[in-house]
Order: sequence, then C-alpha cells, then structure tokens
Amino acid sequence: MAQSKLLTLQKPTSYGRAGVVLFLILFAGKFIVHDALPYFGFDQETFGRFWNYKWALIGHVSSGLIALVIGPFQFWKTFRNKYLNTHRWMGRTYLMAILLGTISSSYLAWTSGLKIHWSWSVALQGLAFAWITTASMAYISVMRGRIIEHKEWMIRSYVVTFTFVIFRWLNELEAIKGLGNFVERGPTEIWISWVIPLLIAEIFISSKKKMSPPYYRFTASEK
Repeated sequence: MAQSKLLTLQKPTSYGRAGVVLFLILFAGKFIVHDALPYFGFDQETFGRFWNYKWALIGHVSSGLIALVIGPFQFWKTFRNKYLNTHRWMGRTYLMAILLGTISSSYLAWTSGLKIHWSWSVALQGLAFAWITTASMAYISVMRGRIIEHKEWMIRSYVVTFTFVIFRWLNELEAIKGLGNFVERGPTEIWISWVIPLLIAEIFISSKKKMSPPYYRFTASEK
C-alpha cells in the first residue's frame, strides 16, 4: 500500500520535471537559433557595433553555447552513472568553456560595453564573475569529494549560464522596451536575469537539503 502511494507521488513529479526540461530546451533552442547561430555567418550587419570585436564575441558566444548544451547532460543521472568518465570530461569541457567565456566577456565589458555606459560594463563584469565563481566552486567541490556540494554548485552554475537566454527574452519584451532606452534598462535587465533565478535556485537547494542525507565524501579509491 505504502509503495503504491509512493509510486503515485513519484509519477506527477517525474512528469513535472520532464515538462520543465522540455520547456527549457525549447526556450534555449529559440535563443540558439535566433540569437546565437547567426553570428557564425560572419556577416557585418549581424555583428553591428560588435564588428571590431567579432573574435571576442565569437569566443563568448561559442563558449556560452558549449556550456549551455553540456549542462543538461551533467544533470542527467542515468547518463552520468552509465558514462562516468564521459561525464568527467564533459565537466572539464564545461569549465574550460566558462573560463574562455569569462575572459572574452570581461574584455567585451570594458571595450564595447564601456562605449554604451560604465553601468553596463559593471553589470557584464558582475555576470562574468558569478559565472566563473559558480563553475569554479563546482570543480573545487568535486575535487574535494564533496559530491552534494558539487551538484548544488552545478545548479547555480547552470542557472548563471542560462542568463544569456533569459536576458535576450527580457530584452525583446515590449513591456520592458517601454521602460526606457537600452542604457537606462540594460544593466538592470542583466542583473535581474541572473540574480532572481539564482535566488530561486537557492530556495530549491535549501528545500532539498531538508530531505537529503548528510554530505557524502568519496574515498581516495573512488575518485
């Protein structure tokens, strides 16, 4: 009887999780096709004011796409358990992509970004700092064998990675455009795009801790 109730509870949860994943895939897919891939045509009109910084932008976009695509596989439990070595190499690739993305975005923040306004540069640099920090903490945690902490930091890291998708969506909303020109609203948009989702992620992580066993450490032989 108890087992039957448990299965009944698990099914809606699984369907709900699958629905969320499908929504995020479609949401990110629109961003990739509509906003990211056109840059690889190397058309000057597409780059616009970024033409003189095209290689830094390509590095930024490429690394963001790699991290965006790899992320879901790192959370896929079945894939991770079956292909643990692949999971580790994908994790390293994810980290290196974010490192490259942080360097290129920092460069763009204080070159093309500064031409817009210093507040836009600070907003971009804040995002870059959050991006590399969350990814680095995920790496440090797994190297120390703190697997639960690693998973938590990976959630935070991917939330920050998803900022680019959320920002583009916000920036295209007519209601947002009506708040002022880009100089007036852009910095606020980018802060909102990662700070609020990260807060929601923290609530999710904290709620799971109440139901989770104590942190598990790998022994030296299991690493």
